[in-house]
Amino acid sequence: MKPNILVVCGPTASGKTALAVALARRFGGEVVSADSMQVYRRMNIGTAKPTQEEMQGIPHHMLDVADPEENYSVARYVQSAVPIVDDILARGRLPIVAGGTGLYIDNLVAGRQFAPFQPDNGLREQLQARVRSEGLPALRVHLEQADPEAAAKIHPNDEKRTLRALEVWLSTGKTISQHDRESRELPNRYAPLTIALNFQQRPWLWDRIDRRVDEMMARGLEREVRALLDSGVPRTCTAMQAIGYKELAAAILEGRSPSSGAEEVKLRSRQYAKRQLTWFRRNKQAYWFHWEEIPIFSAALAFSTKLIMDSGLQ
Repeated sequence: MKPNILVVCGPTASGKTALAVALARRFGGEVVSADSMQVYRRMNIGTAKPTQEEMQGIPHHMLDVADPEENYSVARYVQSAVPIVDDILARGRLPIVAGGTGLYIDNLVAGRQFAPFQPDNGLREQLQARVRSEGLPALRVHLEQADPEAAAKIHPNDEKRTLRALEVWLSTGKTISQHDRESRELPNRYAPLTIALNFQQRPWLWDRIDRRVDEMMARGLEREVRALLDSGVPRTCTAMQAIGYKELAAAILEGRSPSSGAEEVKLRSRQYAKRQLTWFRRNKQAYWFHWEEIPIFSAALAFSTKLIMDSGLQ
């Protein structure tokens, strides 16, 4: 099937934003962010959210669409991003999905429909009340009876996913396992041409990550984290679990030096990059471009341009 969207993916600090913008300028595209933390407002430095200067006038979508206090999800991302991608295509422009959150990319490409649930129906509150009065194990028994397949996959202490599975069952009469199977059997909504970025040697990526963290600290990451905490954003919310925020918040609240938090950010970022690479390598249709120790941007642009032209995407 002829591709109709471009995906630019890779680990953190691998140059995705710059390449996506350059390709958007060359081929009349618009960038759709696939980053689970760049969706949050007021979280700019630590998420490496592109600045107006870095965007170079290219429209960017799916940035700043939620407040840090909200618990954002892949289902909400797909629900919002699909109409955007469809609109870009309808206007004859090229959607460029760029980011490092593989789960978001894969589900957007699939256009996956998630199990329906109306958050205002009071069911979540009822289930949470049962957790408080009966304990989570009691609800686990209920889930094991209703959807043993989901119960086997969900950790016994994972309250959020346990309640979600019960919500789907109680509100629709269909298990979340059945819904997921039906969704996976549907053909993908989009046909992607995927360009994945990495460095030829892992220490070169580690060095790039370390330098990026140093730059974030110089730009005011500590101030950004303090501002979020001072505004009342809970340390335990999803947004504050993002790498860069969790470690700096811990250092601040525990009275440690910000530099100790920054070193922890570097370590966690390298660990995250490994997980990202593992995820993206599962895609056997991806075309990998490996940077030299000192990235030659013109080489990546030429590599990507040839792929796009040869594939018939443009």
